[in-house]
Amino acid sequence: MVAQFYVGIQSGVGNIQSNVKEAIEGNRLGGAMKFGYVYSLTNHVGIGTGLEVSQYKQEVSLNNFSGTLSNYEVDLSSSAFVYNVTTTNYNEKQTLHAIQIPLFLQYKRNINKGIDFNFRAGAKYFLPVNYKINVTASYVKGTAYYPDVNLNIDDLPEYGFGGQSNYSASGEYGTKGTVMSMFELGFTFDMGAKNSLYAAMFLENGYSSIIDQKTDESYIGYNPTSVAVRKANGLYSTDKDAKNRPVAFGVTLEWNFNL
Repeated sequence: MVAQFYVGIQSGVGNIQSNVKEAIEGNRLGGAMKFGYVYSLTNHVGIGTGLEVSQYKQEVSLNNFSGTLSNYEVDLSSSAFVYNVTTTNYNEKQTLHAIQIPLFLQYKRNINKGIDFNFRAGAKYFLPVNYKINVTASYVKGTAYYPDVNLNIDDLPEYGFGGQSNYSASGEYGTKGTVMSMFELGFTFDMGAKNSLYAAMFLENGYSSIIDQKTDESYIGYNPTSVAVRKANGLYSTDKDAKNRPVAFGVTLEWNFNL
């Protein structure tokens, strides 16, 4: 029975895969710092756990160059209306930090002197720490339609309706944890009596949404007193029932030391 401790990094493509139909993801990048241990149950099988701190970065845009999305809002007089938002050159830069706790089985077999084949399979608990967004658009316009009186308002800035050029704002998604599957396939190279280098390919896939939201929201928020200051809610806020799952694959490197 041997306890093998490890420290390492992983890097590759990491994104929040979304089924929000208006959103297109691009420029995906993910990485993590990790440490933990593998406890050998037999010469070939072990069980491992640890702690990982990960980061996901990606850009999100509308699936057409200029789009209009609608939702219901309430003005200062408590009157409900349909809020229509149109943007041009919308871009949303997302940065997600999370803590991951893996639990996996490892199969190991020696294939040559000083070289072992490794396969790991298991699950991770993925806990977002923060999910921040920076939003820009060359033009934003918010208009209102009051169905009770059949009234359209498109230019009343003091009540939050009208256009704005060069929009820029920051925001943050509410989040919740999820479970991810994990798989690794690689090799261990002996570097001494008690040290080794582990290199592998990994694949991780989340099973449920990490966005915690109770209602649908406009991706550019409504401000009842001005068009100049509008909250950035983000495209993932437009559908509270959408699945926004973490997915990652790439390479991992670890330094192992036995006790």
